Amino acid sequence: MGRLLQFRTELMMLWRAFIAPQTPVWIKGLMLLVPLYLLSPVDFVPDVIPVLGWLDDLVIVPLMVSWIVSLLPQPQPVRAQAYNPRRDDNPTIDGDWRRL
Repeated sequence: MGRLLQFRTELMMLWRAFIAPQTPVWIKGLMLLVPLYLLSPVDFVPDVIPVLGWLDDLVIVPLMVSWIVSLLPQPQPVRAQAYNPRRDDNPTIDGDWRRL
């Protein structure tokens, strides 16, 4: 059950990455290979063989999805800038202060 939830999360990550303009085009092309493999009549084990053909898809597709998710660029952490009172672009927040 845990692997199924992880697969669902990875699919959502791929969908968000596919929509995001920051994702490289070559990774988006790899993402299109997953549905192409499912729809393609060419498989490692043909779907004509009842159980092994479907088992093949149940193993290879999650492996492909996990591999593509591992290739996604990781977002860089936002770093705080040091306060410099001499810079003009620092916003001034006007307000009253109170002692509690």
